[in-house]
Amino acid sequence: MHARAVAASTTALLGAAAFLLPFTPARAADHGGPRPVIADAGIPRPVIVDHGTAHPVIVAHRGASAYAPENTLAAVDKAAALGAEWVENDVQRTRDGELVVLHDDSLQRTTDVEEVYPDRAPWKVKDFTAAEIARLDAGSWFDPAYAGARVPTLEQFVHRVERNDQKLLLELKNPQLYPGIEGETLEVLSNEGWLDDRHVRNRLVVQSFSADSVRTVHDLKPAVKTGFLGTPPVADLPSYATFTDQINPSHGSLSTPYVAAIHGFRGPHGQPMEVLTWTVNDAAAARRVAGFGVDGIITNTPDVVRDAVGG
Repeated sequence: MHARAVAASTTALLGAAAFLLPFTPARAADHGGPRPVIADAGIPRPVIVDHGTAHPVIVAHRGASAYAPENTLAAVDKAAALGAEWVENDVQRTRDGELVVLHDDSLQRTTDVEEVYPDRAPWKVKDFTAAEIARLDAGSWFDPAYAGARVPTLEQFVHRVERNDQKLLLELKNPQLYPGIEGETLEVLSNEGWLDDRHVRNRLVVQSFSADSVRTVHDLKPAVKTGFLGTPPVADLPSYATFTDQINPSHGSLSTPYVAAIHGFRGPHGQPMEVLTWTVNDAAAARRVAGFGVDGIITNTPDVVRDAVGG
């Protein structure tokens, strides 16, 4: 099941059959050992997949968000201090068209917006200008030590990731609320130098829970690697493989056969599809998903996961 040179016409059947057969790491070894690293077919993979010699890539979720306020520059810096090469972030759009880095579509949970703008409930990002959001404290809710931290713009965020020599897993959050955000995000990335060959080859992945949004990114900029957040049925994987390089499910939905089925397909850049799973914050869960053969682990605690599985 770990052989990756699977013909497209038979892969769906093989993937479905995987759910009917006992499948363990030992069984995988009996059928050929570690999956081989496939030669470059255009864009090198940004994660290490030869599990005979390497470990899953560790991605700091919203930065090192267990230790600093999520999606802030402080969280990016904390991830760098912990040695996390990859960081994940969320992008939304303000009323005046600025892209900002924030997880929720409301400012209420992670800023002091209720105090600064008490009469503007429900405090949706799309109802505030970038200048208004820039006034908000995005750190005190997490810890008084981070008082004064701000909601960064996408430009500010990628500048900090670049300064730290990190790599970026960028999520388009709630794209249904922000028509056209795919092109706008790509425009910012281009303006900031993130769509040159060096970045798109091994430093950038754009993902979303919306398959339509992921497909749009691929259509607009085919060189950019993409990821779909979710757990689509094996039978649907051939269609996903036309526009996304990664299937990135919640860790609770994973199994060894499902990961193996995804790996049996080649994505739009000719490479075997990858699996990055979220959000894994303890050592036992990290070891469990590593045993499934995932390519990366998205975590709030990159140090804990790294110590558990390497990487």
